[in-house]
Amino acid sequence: MDDALPLPARTAAVTRAALRACLARGWSPVLEVPLPNGRRADILALRPDGGFAIIEVKSCARDFLADMKWPDYREFCDELHFAVDLDFPQDLLPEDCGLWVSDGWEAAEIRAAFAHAMHPARRRALLHRFACVAAQRLAAATDPAGQTERRAALLSD
Repeated sequence: MDDALPLPARTAAVTRAALRACLARGWSPVLEVPLPNGRRADILALRPDGGFAIIEVKSCARDFLADMKWPDYREFCDELHFAVDLDFPQDLLPEDCGLWVSDGWEAAEIRAAFAHAMHPARRRALLHRFACVAAQRLAAATDPAGQTERRAALLSD
């Protein structure tokens, strides 16, 4: 990947590549999903087997070292992955997490994630949250004006 890209562009490229990798695996990914513990997953993907994967996108070593929230994601997924670009120092990343490396277009799995099954009640609650977030975003994309009116009405209450 081009080192000259600004960090937001690098992050966007790695995120797109990770989304493509999810779809190629038959996973259903949703971006920026708020978790019940107040954290936000970069990508929460529902797998065909009903399990969840979280893919944490990191654009550079500084991004990883400054943001140590990722352990808080483990309780809300069956596997945790990091998606990085070709220039990322991979030895910084924890060995028990999956590793996807992006060339800016697609991401290849370099290391599989350690599987840790979620509690069934937590999985059910997360599935509900996942469906609501996805449905609300689809509605907003379909009717942006209606979403603006809805937000305004909620704020005036």
